[in-house]
Amino acid sequence: MAKTGDRARAVTAPALSTLDFALDRSSPVPLYYQLAQQLEGAIEHGVLAPGNLLGNEVDLSVRLGLSRPTVRQAIQSLVDKGLLVRRRGVGTQVVHSQVKRPLELSSLYDDLEAAGQGPGTLVVRNEGVPAPADVAAALGVAEGAEVTVLERLRLTHGQPVALLCNYLPAGLLELDDTRLESTGLYRLMRASGITLHSARQTVGARIATREEAERLDEREGAALLTMQRTAYDDTGRPVEYGTHIYRASRYAFDFQLLVRT
Repeated sequence: MAKTGDRARAVTAPALSTLDFALDRSSPVPLYYQLAQQLEGAIEHGVLAPGNLLGNEVDLSVRLGLSRPTVRQAIQSLVDKGLLVRRRGVGTQVVHSQVKRPLELSSLYDDLEAAGQGPGTLVVRNEGVPAPADVAAALGVAEGAEVTVLERLRLTHGQPVALLCNYLPAGLLELDDTRLESTGLYRLMRASGITLHSARQTVGARIATREEAERLDEREGAALLTMQRTAYDDTGRPVEYGTHIYRASRYAFDFQLLVRT
């Protein structure tokens, strides 16, 4: 019978064998940090998937020509980020990657799919409701006018990452649960001839309520990222108002900042 370590090495070999570590020993950047960054990149791009085993620190240090403390420090930094977990009798295992999403007018589903994150959707709500005041103001309709509300739980590799609530003008497009669970909202809009042009967006943070924590598989009071967005088509018409919450442990917004001249 194979020992646990043998099984770990067997699972590890196919995943790690595809990685080409480029460690610059002349660089002022510490070797542990270089290794951690490259492992994190492999997790983010799906080369190392949830469930993959990295093997033990001795094997990694021998393979990479690094000291065991250097490898241990690199792994611990990713354990601290929640990307890896040490399991007794099993070894170091990939848990999940944090989704890093650029701030641009795009669908979360499309971004996750492009990043190899295996997106999935569970439709929680899909119905017509009277527009609350804030929704009416965002969509340019009368308060109490009928709008469509969508609530969806977005998953990556089967694990929840975001709870999305979107309001659309009534009759904008036909949306059944089957279509919503198989693709992204913006892709459905484009398929219906709606050309998205711009959006106004606000990003914030708060803690999770008990209900939100249960849906997102977090603890009550966990940190959440929040996003409010109003999207417009190429005629200037508001076509969507969204209020979304994301697990801060698994999601981040990615900014590119430029110097104003």
